[in-house]
Amino acid sequence: MNSGNSIYEVLGEEKIKNMVHHFYSHVEQTPELRKLYPEEDLAPAEERLFLFLVHVFGGPHTYLEKRGHPMLRRRHFQWAIDDSMRNIWLDCMFRAMDKVDIETDVKEALMNYFIKVANHMINQ
Repeated sequence: MNSGNSIYEVLGEEKIKNMVHHFYSHVEQTPELRKLYPEEDLAPAEERLFLFLVHVFGGPHTYLEKRGHPMLRRRHFQWAIDDSMRNIWLDCMFRAMDKVDIETDVKEALMNYFIKVANHMINQ
């Protein structure tokens, strides 16, 4: 990945959207995560994560315009997130990444980002 390009520029919206879609497919099949979504339809959560990732990876700031500052830890504090839950979440995300054609260096950057954020979310 050229150090001057953002992850958004390298991946593009379609790959980010596909990754998020695969992630929620895994969430649907993972009882520990699925129970965190009381709504039957995961499409709204999928859209929020897509917009968030577009924003943090250097794309348009639609997430900020619609939802304000991400405040990830605060927004997720209502759920018990321990090492096990973090690992389950990361497993779903890493499996989703494997379903999308992503260059190795970009994949490593994504993995580093997701690990850092997942560690930050631990509240138990």
